[in-house]
Amino acid sequence: QVQLVESGGGLVQAGGSLRLSCTASGRTFSGYAMGWFRQAPGKEREFVATISWSGDIIYYADSVKGRFTISRDNPKNTMFLQMNSLKPEDTAVYYCACRLGTSHRIESSYDYWGQGTQVTVSS
Repeated sequence: QVQLVESGGGLVQAGGSLRLSCTASGRTFSGYAMGWFRQAPGKEREFVATISWSGDIIYYADSVKGRFTISRDNPKNTMFLQMNSLKPEDTAVYYCACRLGTSHRIESSYDYWGQGTQVTVSS
């Protein structure tokens, strides 16, 4: 059974940084792209960033470009999201997901999801 487990969320002041991790287990993830999505209170879940298996195809949402960095460590089946210069509008539950194939911005294209980790940015 595939499991994705996020960690690293928490409370941080505006301008601060957090590093999220997502560890996958339960199968071989060779060829799987991974992504981060987030859902703020009262809003739809939205795309944040995605990275291909090889790490050579990366996309970011415009709202996080230049502040967030996605990366992965394939031998450890782990993906990261380094979040710098955090803003109150980054407050959300952050979810990791994976899909067989290349990087993709569309939520419905992902096969497996984690339970999410809360990120709260105070002003």
